[in-house]
Amino acid sequence: MMKSKPDEEDYWNSSKFKAFTFDDEDDEFSRLKESKQAVNSIRGLVEEDDDEDDVEKVSWSGEPVGSISWSVRETAASNHRTDREPAFPKINTETPPLSRSHSGYSLSSLFKGKTKGGNFQSITDTLSDSSVRLYAPELRKPKSEYKDYVSDWSPEETVHRMKQGKSVSLEKFRSLQDKLLLLDFSVAAHDGNVITAVLIYLKRTLSKEVLFRELESRQTALRHFIHYLTETRDQKLLLELLRALGRTEDMVLLQYKEHLSIADENKRRDFLKSCLSLPFPADDSAHVQDHYTLLERQIIIEATDGQAERGGKVEMFHKFPRRASIVNMPLITTLYYCCFYHYEEPEGSFSSPLNIRHTFRISEKQFFVTALAARAKLKAWSDVDALFTCRNWLGFTRKRSPVTFSRVVDILQKNSAPTQVLQDYVALVDDVTLRISLAQKLKCHDIIINTYRDLKDRQLLLGYRGKVEIGSAEERKIIELLDNQQIRWKN
Repeated sequence: MMKSKPDEEDYWNSSKFKAFTFDDEDDEFSRLKESKQAVNSIRGLVEEDDDEDDVEKVSWSGEPVGSISWSVRETAASNHRTDREPAFPKINTETPPLSRSHSGYSLSSLFKGKTKGGNFQSITDTLSDSSVRLYAPELRKPKSEYKDYVSDWSPEETVHRMKQGKSVSLEKFRSLQDKLLLLDFSVAAHDGNVITAVLIYLKRTLSKEVLFRELESRQTALRHFIHYLTETRDQKLLLELLRALGRTEDMVLLQYKEHLSIADENKRRDFLKSCLSLPFPADDSAHVQDHYTLLERQIIIEATDGQAERGGKVEMFHKFPRRASIVNMPLITTLYYCCFYHYEEPEGSFSSPLNIRHTFRISEKQFFVTALAARAKLKAWSDVDALFTCRNWLGFTRKRSPVTFSRVVDILQKNSAPTQVLQDYVALVDDVTLRISLAQKLKCHDIIINTYRDLKDRQLLLGYRGKVEIGSAEERKIIELLDNQQIRWKN
């Protein structure tokens, strides 16, 4: 809105500033104009503003231009200038940095927009000046830390620092004497990690002959080295070490263990056959021979039974399908398998249980327990009874077991034998207390009643009468015994 001429004259007469004229050369207004330009230069605006009315400029936030908070914000914003006006130009590294006493740049000039010399200068111009170099002081590590890497530590000091978990270099120990001192001090430190670290370094820098020779007289280090080679599965070097030390037994056992890594059964069988010529001790040689024979027999049985099962003509395989291959199974598992599927086969057959028993020298007790479990699983109670039946020299038959009858009852119970079958073997338990306990657990009432009768204990029999069903055969039997006048009761 345009002002009228009287109003305009009143404004200029009432203002504290003088009216503007192009010919006005007043020194005070000139200094004020220079101050305004200096403040504007902080924002990077170098051009002059000819609007004399806008002497005190205000930012968008409402703070006067040139205040400390405004200057800090403008300084941070200078980091986001465009490529046309970079905030941090490249520093000329050839120009030596100015000392603080000779530099025209100061903290006050950052906020006031002028240098110590009195000339006004913008921040952008100041940073662009090649004579000014800004840098942060370099933070150096204490010299004591560099000492860990550059000092000439002795073998003993090196081992001590390794035990403390500090970084050291073993490469400077080049002579055999220094390397052996490292090994001896590490063993004396009783730290397995340090011993292993030194051994790894010696393994890399010494020949095998020298290393094996020195380890032979250092048994602690030797045990650590053997364990390290075992864990890292360096079988070749371990075999060479054992051979050099003359430890033939350990060497052949280690070589024999390689069969565990062979998956193909035919290749494993051939490998075991080659192990028969190794210099095993007598007992170990017999075990290796049995291992080879068992695997060979398992391969034959598996091939025969697999073909019979696929043909579908054998009722046993149709009724009880095989769950897994027998190859690489233990000896007792193989015996159980043959007692389950090939119990009736003649002894001349590879899969006959009797053939396996004689070939591998299985004890009577082990054979009896395995056969009992297999036949009880099939509910072949006649075969179970035949295992116990034997004849004396007079021709009488009786039940005999290489294991206790309480163990027999436990095996039969686990295979869900009927009560009548269990009762026959519970009655053969010699210990009276154990027999009554098993009979109560398995509800074999006749065993308990007959035991109380044999003990002639009327009170126990009367007490047990209350535990059986009323009107049952067991109750009637108890009543008949109590009424029998021929029994002389103890109470």
